[in-house]
Amino acid sequence: MTQPSRNLGALIGARICHDLISPVGAISNGLELMGLSGVPEGPEMALVVGSAAHANARLRFFRVAFGLSSDGQSMTAQELHSIIQGVYNARVACDWQVDGPLPRKMAQAAFLALLCAEQAIPLGGTVTVTGSGDGLNLSTTGERLDPRPEHWGWLSVPEEGDLDDLPAAQVQFALLPGLLAEMGRGAAVDLNGPVTLSF
Repeated sequence: MTQPSRNLGALIGARICHDLISPVGAISNGLELMGLSGVPEGPEMALVVGSAAHANARLRFFRVAFGLSSDGQSMTAQELHSIIQGVYNARVACDWQVDGPLPRKMAQAAFLALLCAEQAIPLGGTVTVTGSGDGLNLSTTGERLDPRPEHWGWLSVPEEGDLDDLPAAQVQFALLPGLLAEMGRGAAVDLNGPVTLSF
């Protein structure tokens, strides 16, 4: 994927997230006000509140993963923990063991890598992230590991992939190698045992 096309895709992703995050946030605020005004809590209300919170967290996550990042930007440890805890708290857990801030591009690579790791654990599991701004390692474990070589192969030999054959749900496998190349990095993948991805 060429740099201009990757940048255009990032701008489109940023635009969509920007336009959606305000109304979704307004829904969350409205639900909070309803709770303060005495609307009785029940399973229906809990479902709507939880869904709105999850949608808001996913949008914040996607804004980092698919948005445009530049050199010199960074994300604090608090920002990273807040986003990750809002997204990974059910079927797929994320054990984020990275202390301190990350350059924005490294955070973006980490989030794209998390989306890749999710695909290896269809029945759920845990993705453990370790390292720092100098390098990150993701180790994925679960009840049933199912990394598809045709998708994970993009990370090792991206030029051999064909975008026409890549499902939309797997777009992170095409985006991550280009981002890592911009950073002067490559991906090391091991699909034997725990699925690991390092860069």
